[in-house]
Amino acid sequence: MAPPVPLAYRPCVGAVLFNRDGLVLVARRADFPNAEGAAGGWQLPQGGIDGEEDPRVAIFRELEEEIGTARAEIIAEHPDWLTYDLPPALMGRALHGRFRGQRQRWFALRFLGEDADIRLDLDPHPEFDTWRWARLEELPDLAVDFKRAIYEVLARDFSAYAAR
Repeated sequence: MAPPVPLAYRPCVGAVLFNRDGLVLVARRADFPNAEGAAGGWQLPQGGIDGEEDPRVAIFRELEEEIGTARAEIIAEHPDWLTYDLPPALMGRALHGRFRGQRQRWFALRFLGEDADIRLDLDPHPEFDTWRWARLEELPDLAVDFKRAIYEVLARDFSAYAAR
């Protein structure tokens, strides 16, 4: 019997969305019950790339889908594709069971709108139940363990755009 074919990484984009004060939008997953401020339930907007979609197009589509607005401009693109593996307990369940994790292209964006433009309720099945602005250096402590290393890289590499 042949060994099973290893699962691939899902191609994905992610947004580090900075407001005028250099703070970053984080949102709490609606499917991750946790206490306010607790680690693990908070993340940056992210999502899959559709087929041959350009990542620069995908990031604006994902912002529109997840936070209800794409009022932003790209100010930087991380030079590397960053990957994470799902933990064993989620393998075969998360990401429709088709992927081992995600391969992500990350963008730093400047938010051009107002807080009222952020609408988590526009999607009939919202991914997030609340959001807030956070300091960039907080990201690793807010993330689930398997995304922490990526959030550490983002906090380091996009620090030039953060609040001082």
